Parts: sequence; structure tokens; C-alpha cells
Amino acid sequence: MNHVSLLKVAIRAEQDIVTARQKTRALTKLLGFGTQDQARIATSVSELARNAYQYAGSGQIEMTFRFPKTLFVTVKDSGPGIQNLRDILNGTYVSATGMGVGLHGSQKIMDHFQIESKEGVGTTVQVGKELPKSSGDILPSDIDKIMRAFAVERTGTPFEEVQNQNKELMVALDELRQTQTELRALNAELAETNRGVVALYAELDEKAESLRKANEVKTSFLSNMTHEFRTPLSSIISLTRILQNRIDGELTPEQEKQVGFIAKSAHSLLEIVNDLLDLAKVEAGKISVNPVDFEVDEVLGGIRGVFRPLIPEGAPVELSIPTPSHALYLCTDQGKVSQILRNLVSNALKFTDKGTVELLVDAKAGWIRFEVKDSGIGIPADALDFVFEDFTQVESHAHRAHRGTGLGLPLSRKLARLLGGDLQVESVLGQGSTFTLTLPTTYMGQSTGTLIGNHEAIEDEIDRESLSFRCLIIDDDEPSRYVLRSRISGEINAVFKEAPDGLKGISLARTWSPDVIFLDLVMPELDGFRVLQTLESEPLLRDVPVIVNTNRVLSTQEREKITERATSILAKHHEREADGIAELRAALKKAGFDYGAAHAH
Repeated sequence: MNHVSLLKVAIRAEQDIVTARQKTRALTKLLGFGTQDQARIATSVSELARNAYQYAGSGQIEMTFRFPKTLFVTVKDSGPGIQNLRDILNGTYVSATGMGVGLHGSQKIMDHFQIESKEGVGTTVQVGKELPKSSGDILPSDIDKIMRAFAVERTGTPFEEVQNQNKELMVALDELRQTQTELRALNAELAETNRGVVALYAELDEKAESLRKANEVKTSFLSNMTHEFRTPLSSIISLTRILQNRIDGELTPEQEKQVGFIAKSAHSLLEIVNDLLDLAKVEAGKISVNPVDFEVDEVLGGIRGVFRPLIPEGAPVELSIPTPSHALYLCTDQGKVSQILRNLVSNALKFTDKGTVELLVDAKAGWIRFEVKDSGIGIPADALDFVFEDFTQVESHAHRAHRGTGLGLPLSRKLARLLGGDLQVESVLGQGSTFTLTLPTTYMGQSTGTLIGNHEAIEDEIDRESLSFRCLIIDDDEPSRYVLRSRISGEINAVFKEAPDGLKGISLARTWSPDVIFLDLVMPELDGFRVLQTLESEPLLRDVPVIVNTNRVLSTQEREKITERATSILAKHHEREADGIAELRAALKKAGFDYGAAHAH
């Protein structure tokens, strides 16, 4: 037995309402409720009893206790029922006689509230209150002791009850005033905090404007100075060329050596000046993008032509730039793509004393990826975070022999992001580095590009997954997911995410943007049919291909319903594995996977 009846009071006259309130107060005190909770419960009981008496003419109150901590009060009447019940409970409807105040108030001050009202039958209201955590549990053995004490408890006269009620009102009013005082103090504190926040924002805006102006001055200085440097450098290079070509006469061996040093230093300085000028243009946002159609091997051929002659015969370094297996075309700024790749290959050769430097190309679904791999000295793990910062160089013994300006990599990443792509690095110290340039095959930006900082988040994160078919498998059966994943992996280059039920599957579809969804039909909570409906109702998921993968024998009506949204229906089980593979291939083609392009790679 987990419930016990404590008290019943019949409501037939107004005096009974007062009696019910008095007995409620006495009983709740014995049960261990605090003074405020006693007042709340007594108020709720008297209001509900008054409603029953006023609108039904009579009623019945019963108090029960659910072990170990909950008191319930049930008020029943056989009246006409309550109209506009929803508005009354929302506190938006109060009649001229006050109907609804008791119901709405009881709902707010009690821990439990239930009401059932039927027209012509009557109304039953049940409210409940939990004993405070500080009080102990009440056991069935305690009830007899409580009820014996209640039997001899003096409840007082109606006048005394009114006095008690007035005292409760005064206490409540005092608490309300105290709360209002605290609220005023909090509002004043909040206003002061707001003033501080506004002042802080103003200071931040001022500093941001100051930094912007300082950056403009720096950029202007770089631009002006690089132009000023280029003119004399060009003259020096031209003069050394005249001397080396013996236009004005022969040179002694010592003079030829000296002129060679001058020419080499001037060329090195001109490279730095050109990088500074490009960096200034990019940071000023004035660099233009000139997209043209070109074949990727044109750029690769230029890289081969520039760097292979610089590697002496018999040198322990090999430069490998293979021609792609089939023609690849881009529509972007060819000069900037070449500039990025030249920087990457130059860096790789600079830091590779022996071994191999490779430039590889891969393309898929609107993106192209260039990888420059070397077997050189590598980059320490703690330096990977700042290799793309301007004027930053790795400080280590191995890198001191190969000093540079620290501009090549930052400029390359900024140019990559200018073209809508990104540049990433992976490296292991002592084993080599891999720089990955990822670009859209068609530049979709404006003729004047927008700079995205090297450490800012880019709108569409580009990673290795962008070159793989993204498959989301929604199935509650783990072995089925494993079999399907194995089949798909044997056919295409894919990355997977799995969901064991429909709800998690929809959540993953929203956040991961898969290329295709493989969906089981029979799942707990949200089955495949409802998942299809949800996908169809969301604009961002409506066009994602769905391949149903099921063991269920479908009726004609179910099949028609599924094919309205799904692109294909696969059977999980086949007598011959070859049949399952053939069915999967056909489904992947319908879902948009290009087998021809994939196999060309």
C-alpha cells in the first residue's frame, strides 16, 4: 500500500470551507510542512472548496498521503462543469464573480495539479505538495501517531482562522516588499553593469578603429616602399646582366665572381620585395582575381620548367611532378595558382637535402586538390599553428641553415582563400611535410577578391572528406550497417557516419550534409517512413538522395510511397553477392556518384 486516506470533509455550507482550511492547516503542520507550505496548501484547499460550493452547491474534499513524501488533496463536485477551462488555467479568463482565480492560483502554488471537468457531470481537481527535503520520510507506521495527534488538535474558531489568514497575508506582503527591494537593487546593479559594457564596447570600437588605421598605414608603407625598392633593384639586375654578357668588355675571373654575387643577392631581394608587394595588395583588399579556363598540366609544366633546371645532376633530391592520368580543367586565376604552387615546391626543395619532392593532383565533385609532399626536415608539432603567420619562421637548429622571410606560406594561404579554397599542412619532424592546396574547379567570387585571414574560420571547411563521397547510414542493426559499409567501401572512396535510430539520423543529416543517405525502414522510435517525411519537409534535406536498404517485404502501396522520395530501394540480403553489388552500383549512380570520373582517378 503506497497511499493512505487521511481526512474527508463534506462541503455543504460556507462554514465547511473554513473548517476545511483549519483542518488542512492542522494536518499539514503535523505532517511536517513548513509555515509557508501550510499556508499555500490551506489557501489552495479553501479556494477549491469555495469554487465547489459556489458553482455546484456542494462538494467533497479528501486528503491522501503517498509514501514517503507527497500529500494529495482531491476536491470533487457534481456541478455543471467548467467552460473556458483552458483560458482559466492560462490566467487569461476571470469571470465577474472571480471564477478561475482559485484554479489558476492553485496550479501555481502547488507541486502537482490535475483537473477533469465534464459538462453536466461535474469537476474533479487534485493538487499535491511534496514534503521539504529537510524533513524525513513518512512511513505507514507514522500515520497512526499523526492521526491520533490530529484528533486532539484544537482547530480554533472561525474568527481565529480569519486572524491567522490576515497574519499570513501580512507576512506574504512583507516578503513581497522585500523581494521588490532586492529587485530594485539588482536592476540598479544591472544598469551599472550595462553602462560598463557600453563603455567597454566603445573602447573596443575605438581600439579596433585604431588598429585598422595602423594596418592601413602599414599596408600603405609596404606598398610604397616595395615600389621604391623595385626600381633600383631592377636597375642593379639589368646592369649585372650587361656585365655578365660582356657587352662592355671582358671581366676578370674575380670580377665575374663578384658580379655573380651581386646578381644573386639582387634577385633574392627582388623576390622578397615582390612577396611584400603581393602581401600589401592582399591585405588592402585590392588584389584582383582574373579567372580563365586552363588545363592543370599547363601549370604543372611551368613548375617543372622552373625547378628541374635548378636541381644539379646527381643531386640526392628528386622532383616528381607526374602528368594527371586524364585532362583536368580549372576556371580560376591561373597566375595565382602557379604562384601558390611555386612557393610550396620552392619551400619543399629548400628544406629537403635528400629524398623526394612530389606534386600530386586529385579532383572530385567540383574540387581539385594539389599535394606537395617532401621527405625533408619537417616542422615541429608546436610550430604548425603559426607557420601561416606573417614574418614567422620556425626556430630550430635544422631550420637555421635555411632562412627566409616568413612570407611565402602566409601569402600562399591568403591567395588560396581568396580563390575560395584553403591551404593546410601536415608534418612530422625529421620525416617531411605535406602541404595540401584545395580549390574549387570554378571560381565563383567577384573580380576583386575578399581576403579571409589565415586564422579565421572559412565558410565551408575544406578537408579530406570534401574529396570523398559522404554516406550517412541510418539503421538500428549494427551488423547490417557493417555489411553495407563494407560493400560501399569496396566500390567507391567514401567517408561514413552512422546513426542507430531515425532521430539521430535526422540530426546527423542536418549537421553533416551527406551526399547520400542509406535508410532502413524498421526502427524503434522513428521508423524509416517517418524519416522520409521529415527529410522531405526540410528544404536543406529535401534534395539529398535517399537509398532505402531493407529486409522488409513491401506492398505495392508502400513501394509507391517510398519511391516518391527515395531514389532506390535495396534488399539487404541476396543469394549471390554479385547481385547485391550490381544493385548497389545502380543505386549509387542514381544517387549521383560518377563512376567514370572516380575510375579515371
